[in-house]
Parts: sequence; structure tokens; C-alpha cells
Amino acid sequence: MSDHPELPVVPVEAYEPPYYVAVFTALRTEDQSGYSETNARMEDLVKEVPGFLGMDHAQTPGGLGITVAYFRDADALTQWRSDAEHRAAQNRGRAEWYQRYTLHVAKVERSHGFVRTQLPQNPTAG
Repeated sequence: MSDHPELPVVPVEAYEPPYYVAVFTALRTEDQSGYSETNARMEDLVKEVPGFLGMDHAQTPGGLGITVAYFRDADALTQWRSDAEHRAAQNRGRAEWYQRYTLHVAKVERSHGFVRTQLPQNPTAG
């Protein structure tokens, strides 16, 4: 979950498949000491992984957070999963920051996107 509200809110673009996604869904604990700094470091660190394509974040008012990370291939995902600093952050997350989480990894076989280029006409305006 990103703590960078100043970044524009746009979804990661649709890439030509196949590629991989890691979907991390978590409910955090009350004590979040050090979480923001570690999260920002992880976001910077994953960008250095060759084959990292981007990341989407969302959070519900009830505190459920979802992060979807996109990787060009399984090797890129493996490199991220095995990064020593990332592993240390995972351990700290289990010990301090997360009540529970799930991780789903999938190979994307189909992908497309949409961008509105103009506002729709209002048929009742006049």
C-alpha cells in the first residue's frame, strides 16, 4: 500500500502477455511504527528489478489493503521474492505490521486497457 498520495492515480498499463502479477492483500495491525519508511524503501527497491512493470495500490475504509505488482517474467518475480532486504521487510511485516495477508501469484494470459479521450456528451443539457 503506497503512502505516496502525491503521485497521480492511474492504473498500470496493460502489457502484452504473458507476464506475471503478485497480488498482496493485507489487513494491518494498529502499530505501524516504521511501516511507511520500509514501504517507501520497498517501492524504490522493486523498481530496480529488471522486468518490474509497475504496481497498483488500493485500500478500503475498513483497512484492507491490496497491492498488485506486475513483472515481465518469472525470473523478475523470483529476483524480487529472494531479495534480502525484501525478505527482511517480510519478516518484520509478519512480526509487527500485518494481522493477516494473502499472496496470489498468477501468469497473465490476456490484458487490455481503456482510456477515455473526451468527456461523454450530456444529452439532457441544453
